[in-house]
Amino acid sequence: MAKVIPERMCARIEGDFVVFLIGIRINAWWKIATWGPAFMAMPRMLAELGRLPRAETGFLGYTTLGLGSIVQYWRSFEHLEAYASAKDRAHQPAWAAFNQRARDARGDVGIWHETYLVRAGEYETLYSGMPAYGLGRASELVPATGKRAAARGRMRG
Repeated sequence: MAKVIPERMCARIEGDFVVFLIGIRINAWWKIATWGPAFMAMPRMLAELGRLPRAETGFLGYTTLGLGSIVQYWRSFEHLEAYASAKDRAHQPAWAAFNQRARDARGDVGIWHETYLVRAGEYETLYSGMPAYGLGRASELVPATGKRAAARGRMRG
């Protein structure tokens, strides 16, 4: 179990970054041959990203939101795009295989993602009585004191 930090903390990250939300929606639970491989591909991709040098991939970390939904943090959109299209990495072959399997079964399983480019200093976080979580897990946690005690101060960096 992750160590709970009893103090009020907030995330600090230098420069711009990307928030990437991704998930799967299983519409036909009984058709595991359609959605099973896609569902199992994400843990392999996250494990691969964890093994690769952060400076090379730009992958900062992730947090799961529940069954089939994940928030990922990336240094830049270019890093995310490079990983997604790299033929020698886990994503591109898994994506091609998914598209082939789901071509005639789009209603059986859905895949979604949203990408947000966040400019430096234009975000705000707060964690109280929490282990490192979300952006705080993918960056640096600092005490939410002084100018960081209120949301407006945290938003200004």
